[in-house]
Amino acid sequence: MITLGIDPGSTRVGYGAVRKERGVLVHLESGLLLVRSSGKNERLTELSASLHGVLARVKPDCVGIEKLYFSKNQKTALEVAQARGVLLYTAAGAGVPILEFTPKEVKLAVTGDGNATKAAVAAMVARFLRLPPRKLVDDVSDALAVAITASHGALYRAGVRR
Repeated sequence: MITLGIDPGSTRVGYGAVRKERGVLVHLESGLLLVRSSGKNERLTELSASLHGVLARVKPDCVGIEKLYFSKNQKTALEVAQARGVLLYTAAGAGVPILEFTPKEVKLAVTGDGNATKAAVAAMVARFLRLPPRKLVDDVSDALAVAITASHGALYRAGVRR
């Protein structure tokens, strides 16, 4: 089973793909979708096209995406919400099942602590996926954490026990 995790943002979106092989998670691919367009319509279109490319390349069985958390900056929250909507629409249009998680749910699933720091999440992601001890970009680390969470959630929701 291949799971794609997405950490939404308005101009920077983290993504990470993992595959479950014999009960072990394997890192397939991860990175950033960087939006360079300046106009809103162009940014959203570019974001959709970028995700579509990842979906075509990775061919996930499910997509996990982080839910929005409360933001004091309404403009930023609105821009991220718009980007998240485009990401959801693109994944749904590709026919891929979508699972959504709050940041707290992801932290709890990956570290056992819903209030874990980004550093703690990154350390556990590297450990789960047997990645070399290097600094992961926060957006990529978060996306991989979502993928890990979704891989367990997809199996649970499908009634598969391992």
